[in-house]
Amino acid sequence: MPKDTVPSLLSRATNLLEEQFSALPPYESADDPVAMEKVLEDVALRMGDNYPYFHPLYAGQMMKPPHPVARAAYALAMAINPNNHARDGSRAGSEMEIEAVRSIAGIFNWSEYLGHLTSGGTFANLEALWVAGQLAPDKRIIGSDQAHYTHSRISGVLKLNFTAVASDHYGRMDMEALEAELRKGDVGTVVVTLGSTAIGAVDPLDEVLALRKKYGIRVHVDAAYGGYFRLIPEALNEPARRAYLAADQADSISIDPHKHGLQPFGCGCILFHDPAVGRFYKHDSPYTYFTSKQLHLGEISLECSRAGAAAVALWATERLLPLKPGGEFARGLMHSRAAAVELDQRLRQHPTFQTLAAGTPELDIVVWKVKGKTPEEASQRARGVFDACAARDLHLALVKLPQCWFGPEQCETSSSGLVTCLRSVLMKPEHEAWMNRIWERLTAACAEVVVE
Repeated sequence: MPKDTVPSLLSRATNLLEEQFSALPPYESADDPVAMEKVLEDVALRMGDNYPYFHPLYAGQMMKPPHPVARAAYALAMAINPNNHARDGSRAGSEMEIEAVRSIAGIFNWSEYLGHLTSGGTFANLEALWVAGQLAPDKRIIGSDQAHYTHSRISGVLKLNFTAVASDHYGRMDMEALEAELRKGDVGTVVVTLGSTAIGAVDPLDEVLALRKKYGIRVHVDAAYGGYFRLIPEALNEPARRAYLAADQADSISIDPHKHGLQPFGCGCILFHDPAVGRFYKHDSPYTYFTSKQLHLGEISLECSRAGAAAVALWATERLLPLKPGGEFARGLMHSRAAAVELDQRLRQHPTFQTLAAGTPELDIVVWKVKGKTPEEASQRARGVFDACAARDLHLALVKLPQCWFGPEQCETSSSGLVTCLRSVLMKPEHEAWMNRIWERLTAACAEVVVE
């Protein structure tokens, strides 16, 4: 692991925090530091049973280490353990959440909106579809078959009808399939994904928005994974660039700071362009909302207790790394994007690997198959390479994708239509500098598994 700077960052800040409460009479704690130290040693030993998510050689799932300042700010806030449901439980944390969410809304040029943090993208999307159901209770929700599976599940929880429409060979929502559903006249909301979790595909948001007035639909953007790429549109291909530049016209947007936003897990965000949807949240809690006439965040959230420490950590990170084009935060995304493009180019030149027919990855997820005489052999080889890479401390992921996505000539070569592929999420800026070492391990693993 890299040298941990968090303890030194915390030392002076902890003293400053303690000074602010120094007027209170002291009291004795019953905690046993010796026993706690022993338990923490056990925790450290148990936590070693994990993949090295923090390291550049971990390039599998969407796991990105929180920034040291986020970790330190979270730990500092935990000395207070604020609850961002009400100002009574988190006066400073509530203000910091409002300011942090304002910065995220600024990515999309929104100055008027309703927004707050959530426990993650699932709950952010749930709130978006809940509002959609309040506005059009008898209307369907539409998403592509590559939209996150939770949209279908959330719709079921909310008793809303969900329909998945086909995606094209780029993994994007098929517009002809979408409009065929819209013509039926019973669609209330279309979920547009900016960065699918399988391959990082970007739905054509600009084209969906062009249909909004014609069919009277709402447009919810699920940018839980890919939302921050709005900061670097110049680094994206043209279809993705158009989609991201149109995001300011959406009705609602979900985005996860605990993915690309350098935050600990448990930090999502939901934004509504029209603040008037706050009327659906209206409720009274006389034992909670009583010391302030200002808005309590629990009055615009379906969740009750929420970690104020998450808001403090996000605020601190945004203070250090402002969310602006050309800034240090945006440059980190550029490095991740560049790493994905470089890996894709190397894969295209390798005789044993085959990349998606769609071309260069749209964000920072790269997917490829290992060639084989049959899809079954290709799948088996992919699993073999996956294991051989892990033995070399390179950790990738596996995903099943339609054969057609690797070229129309392959559409009928598998009984299931699917093939198991290798997948890499290059979320860490360090991945670009580590590409040679990643490639060495990947090709060595391939040579071990694929013997013609």
